[in-house]
Amino acid sequence: MTAVLPSLALALLCLLRAGAEVSVQPGFDAEKFAGTWHLAAAVSNCSVFLKMKDGMKSSIITISFMPEGNLAMKLVWPLPDKCQTFELLFQRSGQAGHYMAPQEKRDLHVVETDYSHYAIVHQLQQSGQEPSIALQLLTREQDVSPQLLQKLEELIPTVGLTKDMLAVLPKSDQCSKDIS
Repeated sequence: MTAVLPSLALALLCLLRAGAEVSVQPGFDAEKFAGTWHLAAAVSNCSVFLKMKDGMKSSIITISFMPEGNLAMKLVWPLPDKCQTFELLFQRSGQAGHYMAPQEKRDLHVVETDYSHYAIVHQLQQSGQEPSIALQLLTREQDVSPQLLQKLEELIPTVGLTKDMLAVLPKSDQCSKDIS
């Protein structure tokens, strides 16, 4: 059981890797984007994610913005025997909806969102020989509609990924008490 913890943590870190030249939500509004989201589905070429995706559950993501415009992300990820919390800070770039974590060589792009129901986020990390790419479908509620999954699936080939890399994550309220 304890061997699973490092593997799931690595899978999560693969999902958090972020951006190439990817479009962002026109007129991105950080204030509307802030708040609680659920990771409903993800697709990635990260080898650790691909090995672990079938055992993963939906995580809770809280997004806030610092006064200088940087994005703070707190993730609460359900593991078999506990909830793991990760905190990340992304610096704003010159473009609204694009954030960077330079030390990890990671970019995050908010590709599309309606702010009240869903968001699609693209992340890419430039480390090693092959960049790690991820698309994530975030939802305000844990339920995900077929229409939202279709939106995500339509974007998969545009970032060089394939549908067999997709994981639709089952609902989990295991960590809902850990949000603060």
